[in-house]
Amino acid sequence: MLSDTKLKNVKPKERGFRLADDRGLCVLVQPSGSKLFQLRYRHLNKQRIYSIGSYPDVSLAQAREMREQVRKLIAQGIDPVEHRRLSGSRIGFDPNASFETVAKEWLATWSVGKSARHVGYVERRLLADIYPIIGERSIESITAPDLVGLLKRIERRGAHDIAKRAHQTCGQIFRYAVATGRIKSNPAKDFQPSDVLISAVKKNFARIDAKEIGPLMQAIEVYTGSAMTRIAMKLMAMTFVRTSELINARWQEIDWDASRWNIPAERMKMRDPHVVPLSSQALQQLKLLHKLTGRLELMFPGERNRKTPMSNNTILKALERMGYGGRMTGHGFRGLASTVLHEKGFDHQHIEAQLAHQSRNRVSAAYNHAKYLIQRTLMMQAWADFLEAQTKSASPEQSEPIKDEARAILLEPAMSA
Repeated sequence: MLSDTKLKNVKPKERGFRLADDRGLCVLVQPSGSKLFQLRYRHLNKQRIYSIGSYPDVSLAQAREMREQVRKLIAQGIDPVEHRRLSGSRIGFDPNASFETVAKEWLATWSVGKSARHVGYVERRLLADIYPIIGERSIESITAPDLVGLLKRIERRGAHDIAKRAHQTCGQIFRYAVATGRIKSNPAKDFQPSDVLISAVKKNFARIDAKEIGPLMQAIEVYTGSAMTRIAMKLMAMTFVRTSELINARWQEIDWDASRWNIPAERMKMRDPHVVPLSSQALQQLKLLHKLTGRLELMFPGERNRKTPMSNNTILKALERMGYGGRMTGHGFRGLASTVLHEKGFDHQHIEAQLAHQSRNRVSAAYNHAKYLIQRTLMMQAWADFLEAQTKSASPEQSEPIKDEARAILLEPAMSA
């Protein structure tokens, strides 16, 4: 069974985990360090979870008392979650709960299965921008105009995107409050950010023109900084994955026999697994990198802490030192690859699949990571050959590496996978 000492001293891990108490009561410990009391039970032969509250706002003794109240409902054949939703009953909840209290409960439930980085970002935004303004207020007292004032306050410091995300996060918290019987309606649903915020000018990620690929690749080749950073830039160019997908890569994701990099769903922006066919040049860079970091879990560990990935600014700073500050970013390699491959006649669907710009149809998304794999494998090798030729000569007319025998397959209609 749990104790206050154990709850105070328990340390968070990279992924959330539960500590069991007794009679279905447990505590969900999140990577952020938050701790939520939950009651696990079965109703109509289905596993259900009833959220009680956050520790230490709710003490262990209070949680056990609330557990017994809820179990009385279960003994009568009543599903406590449905009972709370339909009747507005607040068993185990303060009827005058503050926005911050409800937000912490929501965060503990919502964050299950999310990356620690994503959860940490949301928690920091709550602490910095939302709790100081409405955190102490009763959640049922907050209105749409209150939220508008909150968003405008964030907007005034130039953080337009953060203001939009604050609206999204508050909306999710209010939906949770509706579901748990705290409020009757969600004030965030009464307006869209575009109704009250000034439209931001869209900025594209900086990138050089396609004709400048040769000089850039030559600059990377002779980069005098860290060897690991030089390899990271080369792999970014060859694979055109997102920066976060590269720097968080694990060696266990590399299938050397199949010449593939299998990125798991939890590390992808679209939350679907992704396959990156590895060209011979990419494999060569990986073998060099393996001599540097092969004994570690991370392919690109941080300089000070080898258990955390390199900073997402590492590649950007390297580009700046090479004279490409403000003109090129890590993300720019994706745009360059898309532009050049389209210009060379590669199929749009093959390019989009490799960029992981996938349809959000959940039925088909599970298969997209391996779609067009033959065509994509040949395309990625052709792209690496092109970059290698550009590295040796900045003259585009001297760097046409795509073999005629491969082109026929690569340019087939995107009917076959």
